[in-house]
Amino acid sequence: MSLSGKVAIITGGGQGIGKAVAEAFLRRGMEIVIAEVDREAGEETEKEYNAFGTVQFIRTDISKEDDVRRCIKATIKHFRRLDILINNAGISINKPISKLTLREWNRVISVNLTGAFLFAKYSAPHIKKTKGSILNIASTRAFMSEPDTEAYSASKGGIVALTHALAVSLGPEVRVNSISPGWIDVRGWKKKNRRTAPMLSEADHLQHPAGRVGKPEDIASLVEFLASDQAGFITGANFIVDGGMTRKMIYI
Repeated sequence: MSLSGKVAIITGGGQGIGKAVAEAFLRRGMEIVIAEVDREAGEETEKEYNAFGTVQFIRTDISKEDDVRRCIKATIKHFRRLDILINNAGISINKPISKLTLREWNRVISVNLTGAFLFAKYSAPHIKKTKGSILNIASTRAFMSEPDTEAYSASKGGIVALTHALAVSLGPEVRVNSISPGWIDVRGWKKKNRRTAPMLSEADHLQHPAGRVGKPEDIASLVEFLASDQAGFITGANFIVDGGMTRKMIYI
């Protein structure tokens, strides 16, 4: 599963799942760009991960077209190529729909969905040249919901649909897939001033058919495979990684 020498952009790569993917890619000998709006998290991760390989932090608000274009332009100028795009950055604003403002709705859609569209649009010409791939991080909330998650759920449902549309439009040069994580405990992967130890109960773990809550490494390992040439016949697909929860019937 050779990824050595390839270049990737990871949005939201300063914390959480994105940070785990960044580490996994670096350990595979890749060079990466962290497109992150949180300067503290981005600079912290860049400094920490320099021990693993070549990593560059570019402060980017993925909802802003000019920021996205600038990030990709800087990547190509520095690395001369782009092989893989990981659309991972996302936010949530959870409140009753009667209290959710249009501004809040638009902000979630702009970051979670429009940001992925913009990065795909402007990176596609470069990824076509390297016959690379795009991976979008969606969520099981695209298929099931908790109360008061309308904006987040809608944005992640959009990511799944955007994925298969891009796969058809950009193939065969570019493969496009998505991953829908379930409960992934990212507390240990936050920036230092927000990092806490996991506080999970036995019940938290045992409600999952797999017997435990997910870890960012669970997603990173699948990202590695889907980004590799071994997944060359996989495109337009969504992979649910949730310990079996979406297949579990729950009766109260």
